[in-house]
Amino acid sequence: MTTRIGIALFDGAEELDWAGPWEVLAFWAQMFDDDVEVFTVARDNSEPITCAKRLRVLADHSWESAPPIDVLLIPGGQGTRPLLGDEAWRSWVLSVHEGATLTTSVCTGALLLADAGLLKGKAAATYWSSFDELLSIDDSIEPRPDDRFVDEGDVITAAGVSAGIDMALHLIVRLASVERAKEVKFLIQYDPQPPV
Repeated sequence: MTTRIGIALFDGAEELDWAGPWEVLAFWAQMFDDDVEVFTVARDNSEPITCAKRLRVLADHSWESAPPIDVLLIPGGQGTRPLLGDEAWRSWVLSVHEGATLTTSVCTGALLLADAGLLKGKAAATYWSSFDELLSIDDSIEPRPDDRFVDEGDVITAAGVSAGIDMALHLIVRLASVERAKEVKFLIQYDPQPPV
């Protein structure tokens, strides 16, 4: 049975929040016979969305045309703020979550999970300077500012921007195996050694 990973896109989404995990997960899907499909999805895919740094991307699917999603990934970025309190967005996230195995976020995508009530009483990661904002939405959340990602079973949250790559490798562990995640990590040459 195919595992379908849907990456949500919206205007103002931070590029690396979604493109980093997309590269890891799409590489896995392309290089191994693990029956995984990775696609992007937006409210409307008739026009490109404009990301935070002005990259324009046309989503693979609209909400209506997307196949059932087993793993939902919600990126962060300034574009999350206009979606807070957006009933259509919240309803879509909740409807996908009901049928999904995992609902995940990167960076301030956690704000949207909190807004949908999916982080109530859970530990969570988000962008380092956004914990106050996260707790203003739901003060029952246990902040984890020192964690790259937090796995709470059916919900996984990642810290800021580049942490989504780490979370994507963890998703491969959850959905396949540690061995497969190590193979992908090796093949994409993910071995962070920052020069500063």
